[in-house]
Amino acid sequence: MKRSRTLGWSTLLAGLLALSACVTINVYFPAAEAQEAAREFVEKVIGDDMQPAPDPDAPPTTDVGTGMHGGLAMLAFFISSAHAQTADINIRTPAIQAIQSRMAARFQSQLAAHFDSGALGFGKDGLLVVRDAAKLPLKDRAAVNTAVSDDNRDRAAVYREIAVANGHPEWEQQIRDTFAKQWVASARSGWWYQDAGGWKQK
Repeated sequence: MKRSRTLGWSTLLAGLLALSACVTINVYFPAAEAQEAAREFVEKVIGDDMQPAPDPDAPPTTDVGTGMHGGLAMLAFFISSAHAQTADINIRTPAIQAIQSRMAARFQSQLAAHFDSGALGFGKDGLLVVRDAAKLPLKDRAAVNTAVSDDNRDRAAVYREIAVANGHPEWEQQIRDTFAKQWVASARSGWWYQDAGGWKQK
C-alpha cells in the first residue's frame, strides 16, 4: 500500500514536471502586446500625442486559488509565470530608447517634410522608401537619401533589439511585420504607404 502510494506520487510529480516543461517551451508571440508596443514607439517617433503605456516593470498579478492541492498550485504558478513572461513587450531598454530618440530627432528635422510632399513613403517591409525622388529639391537629395539609409539601419536594429530584449530573437520578423502595419496606421493623412497592391495615399 505504501509502495503504491509512493509510486502514485512519483507518477503525479513526473507528469506535472513534464507538463510544466511543455508549457514553458511553448511560448507564443504576443501579437496584441506587440501592437501596443509598436504604437507607443511609432507615435513617439512621428510626434503624435499618446496615452501612457502600462508599466512593464509592474509585477504580474497571479491568482492561483486557495483550494488547490500543493502540486496543482505549483503547476498553476509555473503556467501563470510562463504566460506572464510573454504578456508584455519591453521597449524601454537603453538601446531601444537611444534608437527611438535618434529616429524621432531625424524624423522631425529631416524626414517629416518629405512625407508631407509625397517624396517619401512607408514600405510594406517596415522601412522607409524614397517614393518619388522628383519631389525632392535637388540640393536636398543627398541629405535625404542619407537620412533614409540611416533611418532604415535604425529600423532594422530596433526590430532586432526588441526581439532580443524580450528573450526571443526568433520574433524579429513578427516584430517587423507588426511595426510595418503600425507605421501605416499612425501615418498622417496625405502620406504614402506601400502594400501588396502598390503605393497608396492615406
